[in-house]
Parts: sequence; structure tokens; C-alpha cells
Amino acid sequence: MRALAIGGFVAALVLLAAVEWAARRPGSRIPSLADVCAYVMRYEVGPVPVGRIGLFGFWWWLGWHFLAR
Repeated sequence: MRALAIGGFVAALVLLAAVEWAARRPGSRIPSLADVCAYVMRYEVGPVPVGRIGLFGFWWWLGWHFLAR
């Protein structure tokens, strides 16, 4: 079961790297990870920066689950 989980994470990283590589080719219409993050960071509902709060929450969740032991 552990090997399956590790394989899933490796597959996700390889897929992310492939999409990022495709996004950085000249003339590509695929947004890069930086473009997606910039779009999310600009999202607001009224005066509340929902995108920034959501991204902060995602990083907090990621750190809590993978770095806190």
C-alpha cells in the first residue's frame, strides 16, 4: 500500500513537470504554474482576498500533512 501511494505521488510530480514543460514552450497556450498561481492570488470577493487565503490554506495543509511529524 505504501509503494502504491509513493508511486501515485511520483506519477503526479511527473505529470506536473510534463505540463509545466509544455507550458513553457514558445507559442504554448497552456498556462504555467506561475500564471495559475498569479490568477488565483488576484481573486477577490469584495475586499476579501479569497485567492490569497485559499493558497495560504493549501500551503498550510500541505506542510501540516507532509512536514509535521
